[in-house]
This record gives sequence, structure tokens and C-alpha cells, in this order.
Amino acid sequence: MTTTPPNAEVSLGMPQLPAPDYPADVRARLEADAKEIIGRYPGSRSALLPLLHLVQAEEGFVSRTGMAFCAELLELTTAEVTAVATFYSMYRRKPSGDYQVGVCTNTLCAVMGGDAIFDALKEHLGVGNNETTEDGKVTLEHIECNAACDFAPVVMVNWEFFDNQTPDSAKRLVDDLRDGHTVQPTRGAPLCTYKETARILAGFPDERPGAVEATGGAGPASLAGLRLAKGETPQRVVRPRDGAHPQDEPGPGAVEEGE
Repeated sequence: MTTTPPNAEVSLGMPQLPAPDYPADVRARLEADAKEIIGRYPGSRSALLPLLHLVQAEEGFVSRTGMAFCAELLELTTAEVTAVATFYSMYRRKPSGDYQVGVCTNTLCAVMGGDAIFDALKEHLGVGNNETTEDGKVTLEHIECNAACDFAPVVMVNWEFFDNQTPDSAKRLVDDLRDGHTVQPTRGAPLCTYKETARILAGFPDERPGAVEATGGAGPASLAGLRLAKGETPQRVVRPRDGAHPQDEPGPGAVEEGE
């Protein structure tokens, strides 16, 4: 066990001051939106998640001011709000970029090249995990899973999919974002800024022309198993290297490998 020497200086630090309030005009606007959100739920505390998105849409992250605002309107303690805001990775705790670039480094994406993409972007952008470029455009992070294994390796920008990426394509992507060029996701709605995305996640409609119609469903890779099960795609029978087994008779419509 180690002890502090009697003559050592011990700094207890100053208690943190209460979070400042929003400017009056900002608070009035946020309160109007917050009341609309709260009115959707039979119990007000159920509105906490969308309210955190709302304050994130204002500042680009969930600040102490934003958490105090949520606590006040929902009659919660700041500790209760902080516990939720720190649990979910979708809520940022510090200022971040206009575009959150998330690289999946979970098992399948990593094997397919996700680790290489993440390393290439760190070097290309000059930032580490959860760090933002000097111009404030891009925040880079690794993500455990983007739920798009059929299209590995996957990169997400503000929760929109960019499938089947490579280190080179990912570097072009972030360069286009930083240069202000229009970037089109592989599927789904057109890209918007992180603050705009947060407001949509708060439950407010995406009013951009054609944005709702552009949202798509699963791609061909995701539907391959379903089409196979429904018999819409011929089955492929791949024989073991040591020869076919008598019980491995191909079913109706099956195609032998090599035919």
C-alpha cells in the first residue's frame, strides 16, 4: 500500500460551477421543441433520449448546459441525465465535427479490411479515435458494428451507409467531405450534417426535398438468403474436397459447383 507523504501537496480542486443557461432566444426555441417531444409520451421521462438528440442538434454535442436543460424540463436530476448521456455512444460529450465518420472494426469488417481503413484514415486525417480535424469537418471513430455485415467493410457518415469501402475510397470520401463536395451514401437518404441528423433523430421530419423517398431497404446482398430460401435462386452444392457423400444429394433446382 502506498501513502501520501505528509509534506506532499494535495490538490482537492474547485467544485464545478453550475452549467450556464442557454441564451434566452435559444432556450425559448428549444423549449417549444421540447414540449412537442414530451407530449408524445405518457410519461415525461420517456422523452429523455429524443431530448438529448434535440440539445445535440443545437450544439453538436451534449453539453452540461444541454443536460441541465433536459433535467429541468423532465424533473430529473442531472445525475440521471448524465447516466443516460454517457451510456449511449450516439451522444457526444465534447465538440465534434460536422461529419461523424465511423469505421466498423468488428470481426467481419476488420477481416475484410476495416482495420486497414481505420489506420489509413487516422494517418490521412492526422487524428486518432474520437478526434476531430483542425477544420472541424470530420470526427473519426471506430465502431463495433454498423449492422451491415453483408457489405463489409462498411463506413458510416452521420449514420448513413458507405458500403464495400477500401482505404483509398475512404480517403476520397473524407477529402470530399472536407472540401464541401456533395457525397452520396451507398443507400439511404442524402447526407446531411451531424446537427441536422440529430434533429431528425429527435423525431422531427426531414424536410429536405426527396429525402424521405430516398430512404431504401436492404440491398441485394442482404436478400440473397431469402431469395435462396424461396427458391428464386438456384442452390449451389459445393462438394467436400475428399469427395461426395452418398447422403449429400442435391435438391431440386440445385446446381453442382463447376457446372
